[in-house]
Amino acid sequence: MAVVVDHPHGFRPLARLPRCRLQSYSHFDPTMLEFTHNITHPSNLTPNFHRSYSTPCLSLATKAKEEFESPNPRIEIISGRKAPMVHALVAEVAIALASGVKPKPVSSGLGGAYYLQSRKGNTIAVVKPADEEPLAFNNPKGFAGRMLGQPGMKRSIRVGETGLRELAAYLLDHDGFAGVPPSALVKICHVTFNINNSTSTSTSSPPFKITSIQRYVEHETDAGDLGPSGFSISSVHRIGILDIRLLNLDRHAGNMLVRNFHGSYAAGVAELIPIDHGFCLPESLDDPYFEWLHWPQSAMPFSETEAEYISNLDPFKDAELLRTELPLIRECSVRVFILCTIFLKRATRAGLSLADIGQMMTREFIGGEENWSILENICMNAKAKLESELTTNTINEVKDAEMFAFDENLNMKDDVSMHPASVKPQKTMKFSAIDARLARLVQECDIKEGGCGPNPMILRSVSFAGHNNNHENGVCVSFEEIKEDEWLLFLECFEELLPEAFEEKKSTSLFKQRLGSSCEF
Repeated sequence: MAVVVDHPHGFRPLARLPRCRLQSYSHFDPTMLEFTHNITHPSNLTPNFHRSYSTPCLSLATKAKEEFESPNPRIEIISGRKAPMVHALVAEVAIALASGVKPKPVSSGLGGAYYLQSRKGNTIAVVKPADEEPLAFNNPKGFAGRMLGQPGMKRSIRVGETGLRELAAYLLDHDGFAGVPPSALVKICHVTFNINNSTSTSTSSPPFKITSIQRYVEHETDAGDLGPSGFSISSVHRIGILDIRLLNLDRHAGNMLVRNFHGSYAAGVAELIPIDHGFCLPESLDDPYFEWLHWPQSAMPFSETEAEYISNLDPFKDAELLRTELPLIRECSVRVFILCTIFLKRATRAGLSLADIGQMMTREFIGGEENWSILENICMNAKAKLESELTTNTINEVKDAEMFAFDENLNMKDDVSMHPASVKPQKTMKFSAIDARLARLVQECDIKEGGCGPNPMILRSVSFAGHNNNHENGVCVSFEEIKEDEWLLFLECFEELLPEAFEEKKSTSLFKQRLGSSCEF
C-alpha cells in the first residue's frame, strides 16, 4: 500500500510522477466521456486525459503501469493538500483500506456514496465517486444516463463536478466557522465501487475512481427529525452565512446534522453541522433553497461576532484561493461567489437579517408562476446600467471620430485644387459595436420576448420587485459573457443599486411586522 501523505504519518510517499494539468470533467475530450468503459485498459486512458499540475500524470510510464497493475488499494490526494486536517483523514482511510475494509454503500440519497470504516468498525469517512453522482453514467440508484460535464439535476451545476464544490465549501469555511467537515478530492485505486453495464468479463472494479471524501461526523439525528426551536441561533446563522456566500441550491433539513441533542427538547441547545455541499457555487444565478429561511432564528439580528466575521470576509482573496486550490472550478462560478459575498457584506452593513437576505435571493411563486428574485433583478438592472454606460462611451468615441474626420475634411478641401484625385466621399459610420451590445442586452433582458429581466432602457425608475419570467426556456442570469475588463465595472454598478434595494426591503419587512402585530386571534 502507498499513499501521498506527509512524512510525519509514517507512510512512504509515492515516487514522483510527471506533473500535468487536469481540466474540469466537462473539458475532457468527447472520447473521455466513455472512460469508465475503457478504464480497465490503461492504454486507452492517456490520449484522452488533459494534463494537470495538481495530479500525477496518468501516463504509461513504468511506475504508472505498476500503479495500475498493483492489486493493493491506494489513495492519493488530488486537490485539498493544503487544507487543514485533510492529511490526517486520508491517512486513516489508507490504513483502513490496507487492512481490507470494504466501502459500505449508503442507502439514502440519489447519488452513489459509501461509508469507510476503521478496523474497529467506526465510520471515519464518506466517499462519493464522481461517476456515480445523480444522473452520472455509473449511478447505482437508477438515476443514470448522462456523461460527465453535461447539465446535472441543477442545470447550473454539471454532472461530475459536485465533488469539487464539497472541497470548495470546506476551503471557504474559514476557521471552521460553520463547521463544514474536512473534505478533499482524491483518487482511490483498486477498491470496489459501482459500475453499470460493464462489458468486461471480469467483475472487478476499474483500477481507480476520482471521488470526494469527507470526514464522517458523529451525530444523533438530522434537522428533519426535530423542530427548529431546538437549534441554537448561532448554528443557524453560521450555516446561513455560508449558504449565502456559496449560493447553496440545496440546503434542506437532511443535510444539517444535529449534535449535542441528547434527547432533550430544550430550546437553543442542539448544534447543527452542515454537510453535502455539491449543489453550491452554481455557474449562474439560480434559485437557492434555504431550509432555515422561515426559522425564527434567521429573523434574529446577527451577533457582534457574526457581523465581524462577515465584515472581514474578502471575496476577491477567497476567489484567488478557489482559482489556486481548485483550478477546475469555472470562472463563472467564482464570479457568482464574489457577487453573493459582496451582497452579504453590504446587506449586513445595512442592518438586514439573515432571513431578509435569504428572501432577497430566493424566487417567489405568485399565481402559479415563478418570479425572479430581488437579487436577480438587481443584477439585470446593473447589467443594463453597464451596457448603457458602455454604449454612451462608444457613441462619444464615434462622435469624436466623426469630429476628427470632419476637421480632416476641412483641411483636405483647402488642398482640393492641388490634389483633386485624392478626395473621396466620406463614409457613413456604422454603429456595429453599439448594435451588438444592444442586441445582446435585449436578448437577455426583454421580458416581452420571453427573456429574463426588466427593460434595460428604463433606468430612471428602477424596481427590484419580482418580475414574471418564464424560466423553462433555460435563460438565467449569468456573468460568463462579461469581459474581464468589464467585470469590475459591473460590480460597481451592482453596488450602486444595493442601497435602494435594501431600503425597499426594510420598508417591506417593517410593513409586514406592523400588519402582523395588528392582528388579533
